[in-house]
Amino acid sequence: MSVQKTLSIIKPDATARNLTGSVNARFEQAGLRIIAQKRLCLTRAQAEKFYEVHREKAFYDSLCEYMSSGPVVAQVLCGDDAVAKNREIMGATNPANAEIGTIRRDFGQSIEHNVVHGSDSPENAEIEIQFFFSQLEIIE
Repeated sequence: MSVQKTLSIIKPDATARNLTGSVNARFEQAGLRIIAQKRLCLTRAQAEKFYEVHREKAFYDSLCEYMSSGPVVAQVLCGDDAVAKNREIMGATNPANAEIGTIRRDFGQSIEHNVVHGSDSPENAEIEIQFFFSQLEIIE
């Protein structure tokens, strides 16, 4: 096992329903530490830049509109195999397909309003973390 960092975003549907504490409790109970965290509102341009990898996909516009529709909580999680552990805790993208006990299954409302975003690889985690945080903001 290797200690890794990964990005987690608690999405607007979750912040609107006051689920930040419940979501973070899941991460911490699974052994991940929150080593950086900030609440912010993404502009449409920031959402477009962050999700640029999906620009050609049909859901890109609605995703960017949704992610800029209200506050999000961006955070860096750290722990053994943090990328895979975070994805396991989140569950499948579509809450209907997620395993019982995962964040998306328990709190997700739809494939788009699925509560959380998580990096899909250590390489993307590094890029995504740098999008939101400077090294001074990450406290290990």
